[in-house]
Amino acid sequence: MNRKIEKIIIKYFARSASIDELEALSKWMKDPINVDCFREFSEINYLADYSLIDFDSENEKQKTLKMIRQKRLIKINPLGIFRYAAGIILIIGLGYLIKDHKFKTLTNDIPKTVNTIIEPGSNKATLTLEDGSLLMLANDQKLKTQNADSNGEVITYNSPKKKSDKIQYNYLTTPRGGQYSLVLSDKTEVWLNSESQLKYPVAFIEGETREVELIYGEAYFDVFKISDNQASRFKVLNKSQVIEVLGTEFNLKAYKDEDYTYTTLVEGKVDINLKNGDKKQLFPEQQAKWNPSINSFSLKTDVNINNEISWRYGIFNFDGKPLVEIMKTISRWYDIDVLFLNKEIEETEFVGVIRKNRNLEDILINIKNFGVIKDYEINKKTVILK
Repeated sequence: MNRKIEKIIIKYFARSASIDELEALSKWMKDPINVDCFREFSEINYLADYSLIDFDSENEKQKTLKMIRQKRLIKINPLGIFRYAAGIILIIGLGYLIKDHKFKTLTNDIPKTVNTIIEPGSNKATLTLEDGSLLMLANDQKLKTQNADSNGEVITYNSPKKKSDKIQYNYLTTPRGGQYSLVLSDKTEVWLNSESQLKYPVAFIEGETREVELIYGEAYFDVFKISDNQASRFKVLNKSQVIEVLGTEFNLKAYKDEDYTYTTLVEGKVDINLKNGDKKQLFPEQQAKWNPSINSFSLKTDVNINNEISWRYGIFNFDGKPLVEIMKTISRWYDIDVLFLNKEIEETEFVGVIRKNRNLEDILINIKNFGVIKDYEINKKTVILK
């Protein structure tokens, strides 16, 4: 690899490559040998050194460093499909690698049909107390209750000073266009995605199994492991299954408008107890797919963890997902409705990585430039794909 191309690739990942440089990289990538070279050049350690140069904030830098420590970064695969590394690689304004492994440069072709600017979602939720009272949690707004404190991004429950034999429940509900996280009284951390609801005790009863319920939506659990054998058990109830863990990290996706629930294990081990009496065990990098209405269960053993949990780090990671599924995810985050004028494009696959803090228009421009749609229109809170 010559030094000129090397510099361009570095600038590519640092979000500072010019259009001319992207075109030069595009020509260079036409050679399959160079695609492999690009992959080797982009190994995690090398990317980490350069990607730390251009962060939006210190908070974002800390998130990336945490991902590096946990070894949850994705490498560029041998085919050259663009994924993310160190949490900052974008397709917005940079160009992207499309599914037939060619390189395409974005343009400034902005449809004139757009008449509404739709901002991305933010940290917001509704907290329902034991007595039914509702408290609104908003981004950067502090809140203090008898049992918990919120800084506008996460609500943290205090460990009880006195033992109790009665459980009081709270509900945390995120709307479409919202997300929030919480730390339970046992130090278990939970991240709630858009349009989700979690039921949980204000404090767990000492010595007994800890239980919470994901009523609907998507949540990431980092379960705190405690020493006592009985109390170390942690159960997550959802629909027609119970997930039992000791101390582990996993993602549970169970939206009301989707037939299947997806349990993805990141670390540790979990047992899934199904409604039909079956018991399944998951190991790291495995995903359970369960539809109780038709008694359908399948296990994927080579799941890409980062694709499933990237939402936690403020990223949309679409790796060969059909457009109809992608737009369902986007609709929850931007609180919009989506209308397909051309049904044939619903199953068209899209590969890309997009930061969740982008305006909706930025994402639609990328999808259009990808060639998946011919045009789009934004009419108030409805997106029309043509």
